[in-house]
Amino acid sequence: MPESENKENASVPAAEPTPAAGAAQPSPDLAAQLAAAKAESAAHYDRFLRTAADLENFRRRALREKDELRTAATGRVLEDIFPVLDTLGLAASAARQPGAELKGVADGVDMVLTQMRSALAGHGLKEINPAGQAFDPHQHQAISHQPSADVKEEHVLQVVRVGYSLNGRLLRPASVIISSGPAKAAVV
Repeated sequence: MPESENKENASVPAAEPTPAAGAAQPSPDLAAQLAAAKAESAAHYDRFLRTAADLENFRRRALREKDELRTAATGRVLEDIFPVLDTLGLAASAARQPGAELKGVADGVDMVLTQMRSALAGHGLKEINPAGQAFDPHQHQAISHQPSADVKEEHVLQVVRVGYSLNGRLLRPASVIISSGPAKAAVV
């Protein structure tokens, strides 16, 4: 470039960048809207944090109350079992006495068993003893089949282990042997 052109360009001050055609400078109204939106966003975020903290506190409180309820329920059951333990202790002491009769010890154990069943039944425990009843796979667990002329087919022939339900909820199914009906003659 010739020197004269450089001098002309140097004397002309550089123009400030102009906004693109159609772009406007932010108006004070737009700035106020932006500030209001930021304030609202901050308020919502603060409310979110408080709600999250409230939820966490609720979860902790619910777990603590659940544990307290479980402890109270367990305590009531145990309070009803204490007399059974006392009676069982007396029966064990009586069985160790010289000259203790076996029939007396057996009767004492039966009394303790009755007392224990009664205490647990008071808390909703029900014994499932289905001898002679129709097999119910929802309440019984079949461990084998045996032929029987006395018990109908698919009925409980023998209860190996009683089952239990608590307030209608199955805790343990009864283990049973099921009748397969009268024995069939072998085909030769």
